[in-house]
Amino acid sequence: MGREFELRKEVVLPVSPEQVWQAVATAQGQAAWFMSTEDIAPADAEVWDPPKHLVIRTPQAEDGSFHAFEYLIEGREGTAVLRFVHSGMSGEAWPDEYVDMTSMGWNTYLHSLREYLVHFPGRPALYVEAEAPKSSVDSGAWDRLVAELGVAAVGDKASIPLPGLPSQDGVVDIIEESYVGIRTADSLVRFHGRARIGMPIAVGHHVYTPIDTDAYGKAWAAWLGSVYQEV
Repeated sequence: MGREFELRKEVVLPVSPEQVWQAVATAQGQAAWFMSTEDIAPADAEVWDPPKHLVIRTPQAEDGSFHAFEYLIEGREGTAVLRFVHSGMSGEAWPDEYVDMTSMGWNTYLHSLREYLVHFPGRPALYVEAEAPKSSVDSGAWDRLVAELGVAAVGDKASIPLPGLPSQDGVVDIIEESYVGIRTADSLVRFHGRARIGMPIAVGHHVYTPIDTDAYGKAWAAWLGSVYQEV
């Protein structure tokens, strides 16, 4: 049987409430730090009060599960305080680790939101993602990725040679268990280890300059494939 859950987060952002609203309440804004989504229309929201309060709820699935996402934005002395709540009902087949992993995931997404608003405020974004081979679920696969990146701490420099495209050169802005984020001159690169839920490593790339997204997606898949090729 599913169970209710509620995750609460708070982050102080050195921008205006209007800038935070743009980032959380539009498809273009969410592509800059979260993932590709459809535009949110006021009629689709349970609460639509820009730039202060947004609540979105998904339809209930066949297993009874649903999600609700609430964003409360408060201006405070030249900054914006974002209070975020993700609540809902889990499905019967959802893994026991779902809530803990989702909580950690929101920590990293909200970190990316801050990186975007601080370093690339207002810039339009394109989002690219790719998966590593299935072997990246195996024990030791995450350590292999980190070793390939050659990083160990925030501030370390990284250079990723994407085949047929410019090298992605930047610095580590976050590194945690099963998560590494690299900020380049015009993008945020995010690696996610998902072995705990039986899924391969993935990369998400938020790019703030025009690119060929298909070419970048194929290049990332090829690079991840080279890391986990059979030896």
